[in-house]
Amino acid sequence: MPVFQYVGKSLQGKSVSGEIEAENEKQAARELRKQAVIATSLKKKAKSIDLKFPGLGKKKVTIRDLVIFTRQLSTMIDAGLPLVQSLEILCAQTENSTLAQSCREVKQAVEGGSSFGDALRKHPKIFDSLYVNMVDAGELGGILDTILNRLAIYIERAMNLKKKVKSAMVYPIVIVIVAVVIVAGLLIFVIPQFANLFTSFGGALPAPTRIVIAMSNFLAGWGGGCIFIFVALMIISLRKFYQTEKGRLAIDSFMLKTPVFGILIRKVAVAKFARTLGTLISSGVPVLDAMDITAKTSGNRVIELALIEAKSSISEGKTMAEPLGHSKVFPPMVVQMITVGETTGALDNMLGKVADFYDDEVDVAVEALTSMLEPMLMVFLGVVVGFIVVAMYLPIFKLAAAIG
Repeated sequence: MPVFQYVGKSLQGKSVSGEIEAENEKQAARELRKQAVIATSLKKKAKSIDLKFPGLGKKKVTIRDLVIFTRQLSTMIDAGLPLVQSLEILCAQTENSTLAQSCREVKQAVEGGSSFGDALRKHPKIFDSLYVNMVDAGELGGILDTILNRLAIYIERAMNLKKKVKSAMVYPIVIVIVAVVIVAGLLIFVIPQFANLFTSFGGALPAPTRIVIAMSNFLAGWGGGCIFIFVALMIISLRKFYQTEKGRLAIDSFMLKTPVFGILIRKVAVAKFARTLGTLISSGVPVLDAMDITAKTSGNRVIELALIEAKSSISEGKTMAEPLGHSKVFPPMVVQMITVGETTGALDNMLGKVADFYDDEVDVAVEALTSMLEPMLMVFLGVVVGFIVVAMYLPIFKLAAAIG
């Protein structure tokens, strides 16, 4: 979308300038009028030649950067500093260059008469819909400092939940990669030396030895390349399939039903759902908007569809718990607690308790998964390597017996 540079005055008579995205000059002027800016100069920004080199692009804004930014802004507003002055201080002291630049643009928009939420909405890659809607609710309710503090707590807990899942996944993946590298190294580099030695002996080789040598010849020849191409094509095909509506639903549904990881994924999804929805409702975001945001940020298509159905039920005057129970995604305990929350009018408190409970459940599930996978992977690696070693020594034992 084209970018227009403008110079003008706000309703208070202050001189303002900046940039705005619009389809054409007329639309840009309309958008400025909505922001209470009277443009005295408006022209299309000239395109600049942007040479991009690997490693020299914009610095990514991490979750930690966003947490620090949010918490510091909350503290300054709570201390009585005006929003523009707080943003100016944050822009100067923020270490992340990308976040600092976005902060300056947000500050300019707020100075131009835009609301804080609308200014943040122009930077969706940094401030998502959940963040912006909570800020909108905070501005309307006059409790922006409280909302920002809740946001910082929410982002920190979401970050911790993500770390737990990563810790559960990293260990088995590393062990599997090490096992594959060791086995491939043995088959490609070590086994051919033994095969040449056994060929010079003559005679029939034991069946395990013939199997290992055949696998070695396959990998050392064209077989290794075929396997690599096959795996690469499978990964690309799955990614393409997942980008379709049908594929995303099928893969997400399969992941929830897997014997070991499915339980962990389900608990993580429930914890995220409860934490997100509870935080939004307690911050004053309307229930239907909160359900819509929670569905979009769920990360699982099956859960997203269940929440969309629940939103439709609420819009028709029905309860949230009934469609969630019919979806078979949420455990009965969660549905019962939501029912109690809706009945007593304390839905946000109940969702907070559900989120705390399932955060602990995720910890237990991660520990159980790690303790279960560790011996299984070690046994698997030991059996594979042991089979290869025994298969290579069988002919030597047979030759020694014949000599004896």
